[in-house]
Amino acid sequence: MTYKVAVLTISDKCSKEEREDKSGKIVMELLKKHPFEVIKYEVIPDEPSMIKERLVDYCDNLKVSLVLTTGGTGFTPRDFTPEATKEVIEREVPGIPEAMRVECLKFSPRAMLSRSIAGIRGRTLIVNLPGSSKGAKESLEVILDVLAHGIDMIAGKEH
Repeated sequence: MTYKVAVLTISDKCSKEEREDKSGKIVMELLKKHPFEVIKYEVIPDEPSMIKERLVDYCDNLKVSLVLTTGGTGFTPRDFTPEATKEVIEREVPGIPEAMRVECLKFSPRAMLSRSIAGIRGRTLIVNLPGSSKGAKESLEVILDVLAHGIDMIAGKEH
C-alpha cells in the first residue's frame, strides 16, 4: 500500500526564491524509499493563516494520509508553524516530536530548540520538521519506519 503525502515548506526566503528549498527536497527524497507518494509539494511564507489554510486543504480536501511541514519551528519572530498546526489538529501526538528531539540531540545540542509538534486531523497525521536540511533529514529518519503503522491506526486498520 502507498500512502499519499503532502510536503509543505514554510519559509519566507524560499517562498520569495531568495534561497533554495533544500529541506523539502530532502524530505521528498527520503520518502521515495518507503511506501509514500508525494502528491502535493508547496513552498509558502511564514504566514499563520496561510499555513492553517494549506493544512486544512491537504487534510480535508486532498485527504492525504500524511502532511510533513519543514520550517517555522524555531525561535525567530516569524516562526509560527507549531501554533498554526495546533489550531487545525484535533489530537496531539507528543511522542513523535519527543522522539525526534531525543534522537537528534545525539547529533546536535540545537535539537532541543525545536518546537515541532505532531497531531491528527481527521484521517491525516501532520508532523512538523525543522527547516534546516540537516534537521529535517535527521528528524524524519527517526520516525520514518513507524509512520505507516501510525497512519494505519488513524485509518482504523488492524494493528
